[in-house]
Amino acid sequence: MRKQMISSLTALALFVGGYASLVGIGGTSTVEAAQAVSSFKDVPASHWASSAIYSAVEKGYFKGYADGTFKPGLPVTKAEMASILARLNDQPELPTAEPNHFTDVPEWAKNGVSTAIAKGFIHPSSYKDKLGAQAALERGEMAEWLTQGLSVVDSDYGQALSDVTNTVIPAKEYFTGKLADSQKNAVAVALGTGLMSVANDKTFGVNRTTTRAEVAVLLSRYASVAKTKPADLQGLNELRQVGLTGTNLGVIAPSYQVFPENRYPDSYDYSKVTDDFSKIRNKELNTVTKYASAKLKNWVVINPYVKETERSIYYPVFVDEKDKLLRGAYYSFTEYDFNIIDSMSRLQAGSLFNSPTINPLTSPNSKAFREYAVPHMNNLLSSKGIFNVKNPIYWGEGLLHFDKTLNPEVHLTLKDGTTFYIVPN
Repeated sequence: MRKQMISSLTALALFVGGYASLVGIGGTSTVEAAQAVSSFKDVPASHWASSAIYSAVEKGYFKGYADGTFKPGLPVTKAEMASILARLNDQPELPTAEPNHFTDVPEWAKNGVSTAIAKGFIHPSSYKDKLGAQAALERGEMAEWLTQGLSVVDSDYGQALSDVTNTVIPAKEYFTGKLADSQKNAVAVALGTGLMSVANDKTFGVNRTTTRAEVAVLLSRYASVAKTKPADLQGLNELRQVGLTGTNLGVIAPSYQVFPENRYPDSYDYSKVTDDFSKIRNKELNTVTKYASAKLKNWVVINPYVKETERSIYYPVFVDEKDKLLRGAYYSFTEYDFNIIDSMSRLQAGSLFNSPTINPLTSPNSKAFREYAVPHMNNLLSSKGIFNVKNPIYWGEGLLHFDKTLNPEVHLTLKDGTTFYIVPN
């Protein structure tokens, strides 16, 4: 039995890369973890994470098991992850860390958890007295830990965590309302930095556990992101701008500018003209027809002509690879919030705004749009094309033009006269 106990704890020591205190007959002894082997039987060169795994082992974040395996598919517990994060030598420590009040951390992990707290990965104030140290770490909590760590590296990452509070998150759980507010910001920043991504089913998977192989990859990505300024990450910039203003226009189409003052009549109050979408976001707009009162919740613009590495972070949500546009137009996707006065058909919705850009006539028909479960107009219509709810909220598809013969202006006015008016320069 004593031999079996030592063997089990030695395997644990190989994971945490330190020492395990072994209590047996005759007292306490300390066994040093074995050195990592040069190759693992279960991590061939063809393994999807082999490069990251061997890099993590070389840096001392992980060690293998005594039987020559790495066990890449084994879930990682919170205690184990905290001990790994504690080993990130390039991670600065907070001037004053929160007190460690956890009562459920095993002895071998106490120093690691305390160091992870000092380095800003774990906020004890977000928990009660227990960390759940022996439980497998889920992806939502992983996103929280890593993005909190980034905010210590660069305070602008901390600002980003605040800026994305009201953003649109490119994950299925966001559109289906299954992403908890407590994890929304961390998930947004994790996606915007490229630290983490959605799965094939388009979900972020906040409740999925994280494996040793996945952690090895995340450590590599974290090191890269930590060396990058937040302002240099387009996806994060888009998420921040949508969070703050309601649109990513300034990131994707900065050539659009406020309508010039010299083109307005002298009698017009130009002080009410703006190119700041936040000033009209979620506020009642004047409409061409009066079938419904109308608000715009969010507006996403996508340039379909750039290479994949330069695409909008929202491209995979709205656009299929095969989709093409003519005459240099960009995609324009708007989230509408209508309150129907009496009844309204699909065609009548399309008459509310006289704009090819802000166009509620139809929702996207892309495969991507369906896979992400983005709210679609068709789900709100009867068989006769009449809205069957009084307050339809859905995403519509339009075009943002640059060709001046195709009405490229975007002109929206509030009841109080505030006017969002932009044109390509």
